[in-house]
Amino acid sequence: MLLEIENLRTQYRTKKGTIKAVDGVSFSIREREVFGLVGESGCGKSTLVKTIMRLLPSSSLVSAEKLTYKGTDLLSAPDKDFRERILWKQISLVPQSAMNCLNPVYRVVDQIIEAIEAHSDRNMEKKEAFERVEKLFDIVGLERRLLKSFPHEFSGGMRQRAMIAMALALDPSLIIMDEPTTGLDVLVQDRILRRLTEMRNEIEASILLITHDISVIAQMCDRIGVMYAGRLMECADVFDLFNQPYHPYTLGLKNAFPNIRAMDQSLISIPGSPPDLIDEIQGCIFEARCPFSIPDCGEARPEEKQVNKGHFAACIRTEAVERFRTLAGEKATWQSSKSIN
Repeated sequence: MLLEIENLRTQYRTKKGTIKAVDGVSFSIREREVFGLVGESGCGKSTLVKTIMRLLPSSSLVSAEKLTYKGTDLLSAPDKDFRERILWKQISLVPQSAMNCLNPVYRVVDQIIEAIEAHSDRNMEKKEAFERVEKLFDIVGLERRLLKSFPHEFSGGMRQRAMIAMALALDPSLIIMDEPTTGLDVLVQDRILRRLTEMRNEIEASILLITHDISVIAQMCDRIGVMYAGRLMECADVFDLFNQPYHPYTLGLKNAFPNIRAMDQSLISIPGSPPDLIDEIQGCIFEARCPFSIPDCGEARPEEKQVNKGHFAACIRTEAVERFRTLAGEKATWQSSKSIN
């Protein structure tokens, strides 16, 4: 495995209490795999990224049974060792709102060269670094004539691709992309995703793709993890998860996105709001919004169990999933004030 995470917990200390932003998450990423992490805003996706990249504030508390990259413990590795051996060379990041991350007073090529010079194992000459950036522009679909342009001369989609080029600069094994299409119109988003799909055949890296858009995940990923309120609800191969979802939250999430094969079908939203992550919740974190909950759901946190080969779900009612899949497609199911048993 390239990246292994077991029982990861990331908390933020505040005046009101401790926020459990990531609460016992476990998953792994294989070589040359695109793993997608999906969930609504505030579910802990970006906090998980910051934990891996060691970008958390001093108010945070992190613990894990395992958080390793190629066997290296990312929690205990000294800062200097992490920066020199892992950051950018092994794991790179395309941050959220990436198109706003470029320095407006420096040419784009100079910013990418700066990243190469800061993290490369050897002293690369300016000419060689420039040629490397030229190749990166080809990979992400940017014209070479734009190399010496300033960020304000790029469109939003072009800036996004420039940040992806920077993430590829030193051939990392794992690229983390946090909401790479946020803020882009649908046409530019489509071009970005098409280019990322093409890039999969040109680079050797694995990708951890973070988004709240389940359609992006469906287009790009090999496997998917579904997060809700800091916990992992379900994890499976992309085809298994879309064709045979097991967790009620996944069922609800699917209904909230349009289906081009059923254009006359209305969207169904999940009522209510996610819980306050300061509160201590003993049972299933989704229990208060789940139309299929029973008293036992609130008693103890459900363990992730394997429902099919490589398919895990954190729900105690998976035996009734066939009935739930049918009912989840009806708006009345989610609008009902009573649980459906």
